[in-house]
Amino acid sequence: MLTDELRYKLLKALEQNPNLSQRQLSKELGISLGKVNFCVNALMDVGVLKAQNFKNSQNKLAYAYVLTPKGIEDKAEVTTRFLHRKLKEYAEIEREIEHIREELSLNRSEA
Repeated sequence: MLTDELRYKLLKALEQNPNLSQRQLSKELGISLGKVNFCVNALMDVGVLKAQNFKNSQNKLAYAYVLTPKGIEDKAEVTTRFLHRKLKEYAEIEREIEHIREELSLNRSEA
């Protein structure tokens, strides 16, 4: 499944370095090569990415994964959703930390 987080990380990595191989993406993202292949193909199927062969490459299987104009828009949208989700998670963690601190303060005052 291509979650917003994975989509964001994949598009960000390819935007920064379109020459990354799927194997390199797998290592960088900490996911299986098969999952990278599935995700890259899914993004190409919807027109977010396109693959270009390296014309001067000794390895004719080498590709550059380029974000299309639709891919650039998609990355902006997924980045916004990802940021909002992380901010919500951050706020929840802050509340949980404050609750734990309050519990510790009560326990110390009771002892």
